[in-house]
Amino acid sequence: MHVIITRPIEDSLELIRNLKIINYTITYLPLISVRKISNENINFKDYKGIIFTSANAIKFLNINGISKNIYCFCVGEATEKKAKNIGFYNAISAGGNVEALIELIIRTFDKKTGKLIYISSEFVSKDLDIELTKKGYLVDRIVNYTSEPVAQIEQNTLKYIKKNKPDVICVYSEKSAINLKDLIGKYSLVDVMTQTNLMCLSKKIASVLEFIKWKKIIFFNPGEEEFFLNKVN
Repeated sequence: MHVIITRPIEDSLELIRNLKIINYTITYLPLISVRKISNENINFKDYKGIIFTSANAIKFLNINGISKNIYCFCVGEATEKKAKNIGFYNAISAGGNVEALIELIIRTFDKKTGKLIYISSEFVSKDLDIELTKKGYLVDRIVNYTSEPVAQIEQNTLKYIKKNKPDVICVYSEKSAINLKDLIGKYSLVDVMTQTNLMCLSKKIASVLEFIKWKKIIFFNPGEEEFFLNKVN
């Protein structure tokens, strides 16, 4: 099976490795690039817990002055692994989606314990900090990276996709979907994609790409890719 993975590479390495082990053919097609946003020094002593919804937030974080035993809430296993690799030994994962992460925090972190800090991208699919604030939590959100659309597909990748039509393409955000739409038009890939299954996180993402008559549209949560790919005919 030929699968196109579009998520930023920091969040995709484990998935790509696992799929290659079971002999899937993987094409990595980045739809967005990420860059750091600098912040003034943050006093992490003011916080009892830290929240990550992407490994990129950890990648661009200055960990100096952060206690490694701080409660660390991560959206998925890849982000949890990244956190533990840099020393956060109290990191736990919600299993792959923001809704589950919110529930995990509510279930395991008493709001009376203290403030939380949410380190995130400039663009998020759900305002986790606002949702937790509604539940009575004190949450500060700090943006430490942003994303920009990738304007081109490498020629070798483009030739391979046209010659070896993908069975599945995985799209993880509305912003990625918008850029994919632009790239499909720019490189005349409509006919290729009509023979492909679209896997995405929500109907909102799928609606951006509804101009394509996909073989099938499959909705999934991050971390569930292997399960759903096994069900694709």
